[in-house]
Amino acid sequence: MNKTDSAPRKKIIRKRAGEHKRYASGFLYQQNARYFAQISEGLIDLGAKELTALGAKDIEADQRGIHFTAEKSAFYRINYCSRLASRILAPLVTFSCEDDETLYRQVKRLRWEQLMSRKQTFAVSANVSDSAMDHSQFAALRLKDGVADYFRERSGKRPNVDPREPDLLINLHIRHNRATVSIDASGGSLHKRGYREESVTAPMQETVAAAIIKMSQWDGTRPIYDPMCGSGTLLCEALMAQCNIPAGIFRERFGFQQLPDFNPELWRQVKKAADDTIVDIPPGLIRGSDISEVSVDAARTNLMGMHHGNRVTVEQMDFNDLAPIENSIIVANPPYGIRLGKDQDLELFHRQLGDFLKQKCTGSTAYIYFGDPDYIQFMGLKASFRKPIRAGGLDGRLARYELY
Repeated sequence: MNKTDSAPRKKIIRKRAGEHKRYASGFLYQQNARYFAQISEGLIDLGAKELTALGAKDIEADQRGIHFTAEKSAFYRINYCSRLASRILAPLVTFSCEDDETLYRQVKRLRWEQLMSRKQTFAVSANVSDSAMDHSQFAALRLKDGVADYFRERSGKRPNVDPREPDLLINLHIRHNRATVSIDASGGSLHKRGYREESVTAPMQETVAAAIIKMSQWDGTRPIYDPMCGSGTLLCEALMAQCNIPAGIFRERFGFQQLPDFNPELWRQVKKAADDTIVDIPPGLIRGSDISEVSVDAARTNLMGMHHGNRVTVEQMDFNDLAPIENSIIVANPPYGIRLGKDQDLELFHRQLGDFLKQKCTGSTAYIYFGDPDYIQFMGLKASFRKPIRAGGLDGRLARYELY
């Protein structure tokens, strides 16, 4: 090879060495301490306030959630205590990406041995929009290939993929031909609190229930009641909020424990500080009921596994037969406990619910979540607000009713 032929090759080698050096200098989150919280649409403002209270700074919202900066202790605290975020992402790298080969090459340049061993498992979640690559599953597959081939080329063996309980969960987001590869620092969706030992059909998502409790501004000075409690999600979230129980208290591990700069002692201190704030509540402050025996049993089981869950009372009762519930906060997610399949049944059901609130809940404020907002019209009550909460595939509304 003559000198002329070798010049371009040397240039390519220098370029690749520079890229390798850039990645080797630390992952993106290590360089800027910036993370991303996935939060459902409609909860962004509420989520920003929660993140700020937990120590987040430089908050910037976008359509998928919130970008924020945090010291390591606040980063751990947010993962452990956030009730509204569905997951926290720690970005590894971002780059221009217009095709799958670019994605594959860039992924292989990351130092994956700093995040997992060849014997550990991993999984990938991907979301692609408004880009030349238009298939999320294919993008996820190419990322998997990049990670697997990284290890194969160094050890001769590929790590296994485990979509259910991976040691490392990798997140890929591509929008406007810009890719960001992140580690799911939560290690799976944070809405899975771990208290739901028993469930019912179509249970309310925990983050939505937590948002309803926050939006009600319930502070424990008045009792709170759920007359159609199902498996008790609203009751559990009310209990966790009032007792300062960290949302992640039942999680056995978090994804941030796989990060190369994980500090076990700092994590222990953050966890202990949060756990030490747990307080008791008086009996009767949080109560609920449901017409379904199965639902009541499920709610009681879920509550009994929680700190101070024995302070919450749950009865089997049709809400139409309840004694008056005055000067309280009422929360509910209708319909309850039984399968009402016909539109006429649901219309009647909501008329009865409206009558119950008007006649038996004087002096109270009700917060009713409608998975289908069309049924608000049958309540026979004027809502003082209707706030959108889009989560779990539902374009729901939370309506507040002042009951005089």
